[in-house]
Amino acid sequence: MKKLYFSLFALTLSVLSHSQLRVSLIGGGHSASVTETNSLPGWDTLVKPNYTSRTGIHVGFLAEVPLGASSRWYLQPAVIFMAKGRKYAQSNDTTVAAATDTLTFKSNLLTNYIDIPINLTYKLPLGKKSNFIVSAGPYLGFFFKGKSTTELRAYSNNKYTKEETTLEVGKDVNKAKTVDVGVNARAGFEFGGVMITGFYSQGLTDFYTADYEGSFKHKVIGASLAFWLNKPVEKRPRDKDKDGIVDKDDACPDVAGTLATGGCPDKDNDGVADAVDKCAEISGVARFGGCPVPDTDKDGLNDEEDKCPTIAGTSKYLGCPAPDKDGDGINDEADSCPDKAGTVEFNGCPIPDSDGDGLNDKVDKCPTEMGVADNDGCPAIKKEIVEKVKYAASQVFFAKNSDRIIPSSFTALNQVAEILKADQILQVTITGHTDNAGKPEYNRALSKKRAEAVRAYLIKQGINALRLTSEGYGDEKPVGDNNTDDGKAKNRRVEIELHRD
Repeated sequence: MKKLYFSLFALTLSVLSHSQLRVSLIGGGHSASVTETNSLPGWDTLVKPNYTSRTGIHVGFLAEVPLGASSRWYLQPAVIFMAKGRKYAQSNDTTVAAATDTLTFKSNLLTNYIDIPINLTYKLPLGKKSNFIVSAGPYLGFFFKGKSTTELRAYSNNKYTKEETTLEVGKDVNKAKTVDVGVNARAGFEFGGVMITGFYSQGLTDFYTADYEGSFKHKVIGASLAFWLNKPVEKRPRDKDKDGIVDKDDACPDVAGTLATGGCPDKDNDGVADAVDKCAEISGVARFGGCPVPDTDKDGLNDEEDKCPTIAGTSKYLGCPAPDKDGDGINDEADSCPDKAGTVEFNGCPIPDSDGDGLNDKVDKCPTEMGVADNDGCPAIKKEIVEKVKYAASQVFFAKNSDRIIPSSFTALNQVAEILKADQILQVTITGHTDNAGKPEYNRALSKKRAEAVRAYLIKQGINALRLTSEGYGDEKPVGDNNTDDGKAKNRRVEIELHRD
């Protein structure tokens, strides 16, 4: 029987130690008695008053299981060794002692149990780490061992005799029952890891069979001191990958992930699991498969915000380019003439035509003087002026094989100078020419010197040198037949060409 109790005790402790609870070592002292009722004559007046309580100890383990995450209610099962029983002592007066030869008589019923109370407990907080405790519930008591003792002092010889009998388990007379059922209650205080309580237990079933009719029920009143051996251990649901998401809710229970992805990995932390993320290394959005919102035109505004997603623009115009109403490539913000096509050089305005001759100033060689397109925007040179200059050039002669102008030529050159003074825009190109007599190199050099001589004469007459250019071509550009004297005479010439640059 003892082996059975030890096995039960060990099993209970094992269950408690692996449960979601705290375990404490509990023990203390108590007073045990037996509530007996019978119909024996004189029981209440002669016998019952001689019974007293047995002082005993109790020791064991008490566990605590919370009933809810934040509840003040707990279940407190325990396994406790409990000494129970009672004592009897009677002293006789001389008359009775002489008649019975018994001066004193003592009888003790000593029983020990393994009690398993299962209490419902309520804790009322008194401070940060202190509580008032009250609990109650049933208990099961399993008989462990017991004995009965008698002690007699004879009157006749004043000698003591003592007998001790081991109490056996069974249903026969003077035997104990295996199981005792009762109720118990506790009240006290908890201070951090220490619990101090007083308790009361009352048996509900007969634990003993006497040789007369009667009922025998245990009663115990005592105090306990308990020390918690561990902190509460919450049994957490299984989480193999240790990502904080329990396996039953984890879509990827073997690989750590995030709550947003149901427990699956998400390297870029965008809420889209790597397994379905098309851009697993770059944070994006779910509707684009985990990729960022695209910016097709690369203007810094994503397509969802860009009013012109395929054309680069600015944030001011919601992703569209700045407007260019006149289509000249210069946006209206920088265009000084937003309603007329122009050029960058003129800040978006058309190239001006200062003289209004239809040619803009950039191509008009005479931008302030109305001219004609055939003359690059300059006024056409009058035909009579051209003829006068041409005739004057034909009247310019030089000394033979020399660049010295013959004085008779001065009148013609003076006329040219007057024409140039009258029209300050006119430019002059002077070219010298020869026949083919002599060496070409000599002829070219001579023709150039003669052209320069004419230019020098006109400068001397007050014409700006910048308006005059000269060149010699020798016999390269004949206008007559060099095989005749008349043709050669025509080829020996100076030409003066008017133009406007």
